[in-house]
Amino acid sequence: MKTVKVRALGIVLFSVLFSVWCSGREHVLFKNGHSAYSIVLPEDASTSEKTAARELHEYLRQIGGAELPVVTASRVKGPAIYVGFCDRTALLPGVSKPAADDDSFTYRSRGKNLYIWGGSERGTMYGVFSFLEQQLGVRWYSPQKTVVPPRDSWGFRKLDHSESPALMHRQTNYYSAAKHPAWDSHNRLNALWDPVINEYGKISAYWGAHTMGYFIKPEEFFQTHPEYFSLIDGKRVPNAQRCLSNPDVLQICKERLLKTIDENPDNWVYSLSQCDNQKPCTCENCLALEEKYGGHSGILLWFVNQVADEVKKVHPEKYVGTFAYQYTRQVPKGIVPRDNVVIRLCDIECCFAHPLGTCPRNASFMHDFAEWGKICDKVFIWDYVVNYAQYLAPFPNFSVLAPNIRTFRDNHAIGVFEEAQYQSTVAEFAELRAWVLAKLLWDPEQDTEALVKDFISGYYGSVAPYIQAYYEMTQALVKEDTHFNIYFKHGNPLYTETFISKAAQLLDQARSAAADDSERLEVDKVRMQILYLKTLRNKEKSLQDGTFEEFRDLVLKTGARISESRNFAKFLEVNGLPALPGAGK
Repeated sequence: MKTVKVRALGIVLFSVLFSVWCSGREHVLFKNGHSAYSIVLPEDASTSEKTAARELHEYLRQIGGAELPVVTASRVKGPAIYVGFCDRTALLPGVSKPAADDDSFTYRSRGKNLYIWGGSERGTMYGVFSFLEQQLGVRWYSPQKTVVPPRDSWGFRKLDHSESPALMHRQTNYYSAAKHPAWDSHNRLNALWDPVINEYGKISAYWGAHTMGYFIKPEEFFQTHPEYFSLIDGKRVPNAQRCLSNPDVLQICKERLLKTIDENPDNWVYSLSQCDNQKPCTCENCLALEEKYGGHSGILLWFVNQVADEVKKVHPEKYVGTFAYQYTRQVPKGIVPRDNVVIRLCDIECCFAHPLGTCPRNASFMHDFAEWGKICDKVFIWDYVVNYAQYLAPFPNFSVLAPNIRTFRDNHAIGVFEEAQYQSTVAEFAELRAWVLAKLLWDPEQDTEALVKDFISGYYGSVAPYIQAYYEMTQALVKEDTHFNIYFKHGNPLYTETFISKAAQLLDQARSAAADDSERLEVDKVRMQILYLKTLRNKEKSLQDGTFEEFRDLVLKTGARISESRNFAKFLEVNGLPALPGAGK
């Protein structure tokens, strides 16, 4: 018996020493175009896991020239990268299989082998993309710009890295993100306006916004049922809200929301929300309900709860979402949301020059946020990250992005939608903002300035130092007493003549230093910020010195949108600038 114990102790000691020796030894994944490794998928690998393995194979080939075959566990020979939770992963100490919808991931080495796993819907895929990003330097900066740095070799000694998202739902509607679910997936965004089921798995969606106007349309109902619409100054009007105390309005919304769910089954939540105006009904019945439930938000929640009850009977797995927006932002009294209701809280009135939690001008929003959190565990934030009055002008708010997202996380928001420039590909630092926001929505503890430098150095090539200097110049415009919303104009004192002059000179230097036409175009897209300001602040001079002509040509070349409400032709008309050739024909 004593001999057996000694022998067992020797085996354990050998195993420990072997593990220590292995952890200190570099394991070469590839060298000089060769690799002994395979990429191993579980037999029941999900669609996104298969995509992740395929892309891991392709990127390793691009980086080091090595071809790692993608196989299943029954065919593996030699060292391997195991993609997805499998029997071998289950043998790792302290590891259990994650839920399919868990976006968290781990990549870990054990001896020569490397294991990457997470939830099968997206988590494993995020783990593979993060491994490529963090260990091998791959960057998906924009749908048109992926950086894959070549290497002669790469190896590892010990890897053990895990991540979980700060927020369950992460979305921005920058044009580049909204139109490219592959880019979203590479950068760990997981929500779109419309659901997508493709090789990257399923990307969820929050259906609709301002949907009362969709369910109760003026052109359909106003002539025959004006009582469905708001009573304003003693008169029913079509271009306002709906009369929420009217039982017919309630019944129509129940029927049409249920029909919407049947016709759009792949969304997780469906909006039943106010129109985008501040004209609630003032009829006697509506006012009585508002008095009972503490204001406009009270009657809206009373209405939405009744529809949510009907939805739960038929679709218990679905949610009904509504706004806490402008006149409905304050928390109601004597009523709480049903457990299948999501409150979409909007911060449109806030100052965006400083973080939400530190600026006195945002105190009322923070109060409402805290109060909603007391009665609802499903608060979904609608945040704003661009200037809707002028998409092309500098909007120096990068310093608030991470603190605001941390505020949303710390107050237990289940998701954040960053409403952005959704109407064209060109806007003030559009690609940079989309990428940085994607990173921060996953992990708002990251250093925003480090992310910005990463992007600028990788995206702008030889002109990166000029763009970095210009970026820093714009952010320095914000002082302690600076305040702005998302609708300020070109004449704002934020834009000093000194800033405009120095910025123009710097960006002209960048254009001269561009290595080719591609870099020159990227510089021009940044220069449009200053050309826009110069054109509007001194129209006569811009017409004489060629500034307007250059600005016009770049807008036409890039398809840039001027503001949310105006295309370029309308912009020219309103500002008394020369019409486009052929206009009015």
